[in-house]
Amino acid sequence: MSIAENVAAIKADIEKAALAAGRDPKQIKLCAATKMNGADNVRQAIAAGVDCCGENRVQELTQKLSENAYEGAPVHFIGHLQTNKVKQVVGKVDLIQSVDRMKLLECIQAEAAKQGIVQDILLEINIGEEESKSGFGIEDILPLVEKMSNFPNVRVKGLMAIPPVCENSGDNDKFFLEIRNLSVDITAKKYDNVSVDILSMGMSGDYTDAIRCGSTMIRVGTAIFGARDYTKSHQN
Repeated sequence: MSIAENVAAIKADIEKAALAAGRDPKQIKLCAATKMNGADNVRQAIAAGVDCCGENRVQELTQKLSENAYEGAPVHFIGHLQTNKVKQVVGKVDLIQSVDRMKLLECIQAEAAKQGIVQDILLEINIGEEESKSGFGIEDILPLVEKMSNFPNVRVKGLMAIPPVCENSGDNDKFFLEIRNLSVDITAKKYDNVSVDILSMGMSGDYTDAIRCGSTMIRVGTAIFGARDYTKSHQN
């Protein structure tokens, strides 16, 4: 199937899952995870109607920006971000989804202040408490958002999570619901510089489950572009 056909199929899944959960399908945004896909594929995905593009690697982001690959759609950074590469991302993307530690938050604040802008971010939660993954612990989030007034050049727009790989539909519902419940708690407290407009959770294998549990943004790569070819080491 073509990229356009894949996007259409995913959008149909989004509509079906949202309606089944009593939600408006327009509440859910489709973020195309464009890692290891060139500018032409990105343009095809945007033409097919994805809501935004998510890039995992700074090198690829910089290259595709130079090629105007994202024209017509917002671009997000969704991968692990090293602090020494913050200046290549802040102000270049509409949203940094993967703010996973205090040091990174501090570096983003400093760079955004230097540029005289406010950078929108999501706080990434290591919801499965996996040692192999980065992210704040869920218990860290409420104390952190209480301090966001100390970061005037950063605006929290929501939460992002990558739960453990699951074998069966529904296996990750408990994690998705935990994030959803946390978002309700944050919203009720009305913190400065903080909103929870976005719950970025759900990927190619579990996005319908995530939608059922309250996701407002799914990040989909393989189901749009096909399997990635990791032999292309020059893309690392």
